[in-house]
Amino acid sequence: MQTKEELRFSIAAKLMNEFAGQTGIASAGGVQRRYLWTDAFAVCNFLGLYRQTNDESYKNLALLLVDQVHRILGRHRPDGRRAGWISGLDEQEGEQHPVIGGLRIGKIMDERRPDDPFNEQLEWDRDGQYYHYLTKWMHALNRVTTVTGDPTYNRWAIELAKTAHAKFTYVPRPGGQRRMYWKMSIDLSYPLVAAMGHHDPLDGLITYHELQAGAMGDGDASLDLTTEIDDMVAVCHGKDWATDDLLGLGGLLSDGYRAAQMIAAGALPQADLLTALLDASLRGLEARTWANSLLAPADYRLAFRELGLSIGLHALDRMRRLIETTPDNFQSGQRLSRQIEILMQYEPLVEVIENFWLEPANRQVSSFTEHGDINMVMLATSLAPDGYLMLQIHPKDGDAA
Repeated sequence: MQTKEELRFSIAAKLMNEFAGQTGIASAGGVQRRYLWTDAFAVCNFLGLYRQTNDESYKNLALLLVDQVHRILGRHRPDGRRAGWISGLDEQEGEQHPVIGGLRIGKIMDERRPDDPFNEQLEWDRDGQYYHYLTKWMHALNRVTTVTGDPTYNRWAIELAKTAHAKFTYVPRPGGQRRMYWKMSIDLSYPLVAAMGHHDPLDGLITYHELQAGAMGDGDASLDLTTEIDDMVAVCHGKDWATDDLLGLGGLLSDGYRAAQMIAAGALPQADLLTALLDASLRGLEARTWANSLLAPADYRLAFRELGLSIGLHALDRMRRLIETTPDNFQSGQRLSRQIEILMQYEPLVEVIENFWLEPANRQVSSFTEHGDINMVMLATSLAPDGYLMLQIHPKDGDAA
């Protein structure tokens, strides 16, 4: 008889196998349906399944998906006015640097042109590039390197980081604080939404550190993200990360665990960042403005946003154990442990959210099926979260053990 954890894992595997078939990852000549956020989580899930089962087919699906995302979202839209790699590189160079021009979101509609009127509602359905989707893909590429040992994927992630940073960040006036655009055009030549995403700078800072820690280069200056990290520290300065958005709260907790793993490996000098993230998470959860949404019928709920929270809540016990086993690496260990202890009172929400969306009837409503791919993948991530949450950073010589 399967244990609860074994059952959760088997359901996650089933969901990911269904996703692979439905979106054409391994089918020759079939419909290939790619969306960057969903595919970033899917790559991590396949890698997690591979690590737990040693089944090479899951690793192969992860690598096939990476290649497919690059060949589809790294190139201009087939219904667009341009063709080829977004970067403008020729075919051979584009193959070697597939993400150096960024990656499209994968939205249904083509992007808004510079002279088109802005329509806030319509913009959600238009293509372009999102910074916070690009950071998710950087994370996924880095996970491929840590699992396979192939440094190519980390190098691609760093190339993507440098391009995204150069295009999305800007200084509005001399001496002003650096800011970021939320959404850019497909070729990154103009902003589509000029406002700055609440957690975009935070995602960037943590992800840049992750990529730097995972780099396997031999002093190659092109793999150095020090300038980008310094810029992002400045963008983050003075920011309050608190939110009552379920997906945002989950992101804070997941970022907190990434930060904790890097602190334990001596790869994150901003050690006080973890305390700030946990404090912001606690304030958002204690506000309880999200509570009524978890009582609503399935028709009025967005599964992927709730599952973002449950994924983040899965990070708490892992974070607690990490701090307990490596206390010397955390300057504020007692305070962090107390923060985590308080946050863990919200862990029962994991079962509430997962059980609700594991109910077949709740997965038949239009609010689920209209976002079926992302909902399926993030449910699988919540059921088997280590593929996404674990970094597997090995301390460099001279770093903390």
